[in-house]
Amino acid sequence: MSSSNASAAPNSFGSDAKLIGLVGLAHAISHFSQLVLAPLFPWLKDAFNVSYTELGAVLTVFFVVSCVVQAASGFLVDKLGPRPVLFVGLGLLSVAAVGYALAQSYWMLLASAVVAGIGNGVFHPVDYTLFNRKVAPTRLGHAYSVHGITGSLGWALAPAFVVPLAIAFSWRVALASAGALALVVLLVLWLNRSVFALDVKAVHKATGADAAGGQFAFLKIPAVWMCFSFFFFYAGALSVVQTFAPVAAGHLHAVPVALVAICLTVYMVASACGMVVGGFLASDPTKCERIVGASFGAAAVLALILAFANFPPVFVPVMFGAMGVATGLAGPSRDLLVKRSTPANASGRVYGVVYAGLDIGQAVAPLIFGRLMDHQQYVSVIVGLALLQAVLIASAFNVRRVRREALVPASA
Repeated sequence: MSSSNASAAPNSFGSDAKLIGLVGLAHAISHFSQLVLAPLFPWLKDAFNVSYTELGAVLTVFFVVSCVVQAASGFLVDKLGPRPVLFVGLGLLSVAAVGYALAQSYWMLLASAVVAGIGNGVFHPVDYTLFNRKVAPTRLGHAYSVHGITGSLGWALAPAFVVPLAIAFSWRVALASAGALALVVLLVLWLNRSVFALDVKAVHKATGADAAGGQFAFLKIPAVWMCFSFFFFYAGALSVVQTFAPVAAGHLHAVPVALVAICLTVYMVASACGMVVGGFLASDPTKCERIVGASFGAAAVLALILAFANFPPVFVPVMFGAMGVATGLAGPSRDLLVKRSTPANASGRVYGVVYAGLDIGQAVAPLIFGRLMDHQQYVSVIVGLALLQAVLIASAFNVRRVRREALVPASA
C-alpha cells in the first residue's frame, strides 16, 4: 500500500536539496497568503464599513474554497504533473492579493478570497507528490521537516510584512506588495522549472496507475480516511493555539498583555525547531506512529498543566514553547503517516483529500472554541486543546491498525 519512489534514478544530495528548498519557498508563500488579510482587519473594517464577523467570513470563504480545490487538485496533479498546477496556484495567489488591494467593495474582497482559495488549494498535492517521486527515501524526513518549517515561517512573515507597509503607506500598498512578492517567487520557480519536471506517463506505467478500480479506488482505502480524520483534529488543535489558547491562558494565569502576545510567536518558533529534530527522527518510517503518539502525548500533558497548575505568568510563554517543540517533533512523522498509506499511483489525489481535513478543521474549531471564549470558559478551552491532542494519539495508531488490516488478505 505504501508508495514507492518512481524516479528514474536516485537524485544527488544537491538536486534533492534544491528541490526541497524551492518547494519550501512555494509553501511559505502559501502560508503567507493565508495570513495577509487578518493583520489588516482594523484598516479593512474602516475602509469598507463592515464588522469583524463579516471580515471573518472572507477567511471562511477562503478556507472553504481551498478545501474543495485541495481535494480536486490532486487529480490534476496525478494527470498533468505537479509543475503546471504549482505555477497556476502561485499565479492565482498573486492575482488575489492584487485583487484585495484594488477592491472597492466588500464583495470584491469576497471574490478575491475565492481566487486566493483556489490558488492555495493546490500546494499540498503538488508538494508531496514532488517529494515522494523525486526525493531519495532516506531524505524524505528532512524534506517534510523543511516543508513544515517554511510553512511556519510563511505564517510568521505575513504580519511582519503587511502591517509596517500599511502603517507607512496604506493597506492597499501592503496587499499589492504581497501580490508582488508572490509573483517574484513564481518567477524564481519558473527560472528553475526543470527541477519540477516529472514524467507522469512514466510514473503511471511504472506503478500500474488505475489498473484496478479507476481513479477513485483510493477512496476505498480505510487508512486514507483515518489520515483525513487525523488532519481534521490536528487542524482543530492548531486553530485553538493560533486563535484562543494564548488569551485563555492569559486569563487563567493573569499574564500581561505583552506576554500573551508573544505566546504564539514562541510556539511557532519552537515548533519549527522541533521539526528540525523531527526530520532526523522520521528517518525510520516504521516508528512514525510512536513518534506522533509520544509527541502529542507530551503536548496534551503540557496543556493540562497549563489549565490546572499554578505558576508565575512568565512561565506561560515557556509552556507554549515546550508545547511547540512537542508538536514540531511530530511534524515529519505525521506526513510519513500519509505516505505509508498512499498507493503508488495516487499520490496527488490522496494528499489532496487527506489535507482537505486541515481546511475543514480550521473552519470548524473557531465556531466551537469561540463560543467557549464568549462564555469565559477558559479552562474548557485549554482542556479542549488537550483532548484534541489526545485524539491525535489514538488517530495515529488507528492509521497503522487499519493499514495492517488491509495488508492481511494480501498475505493470507
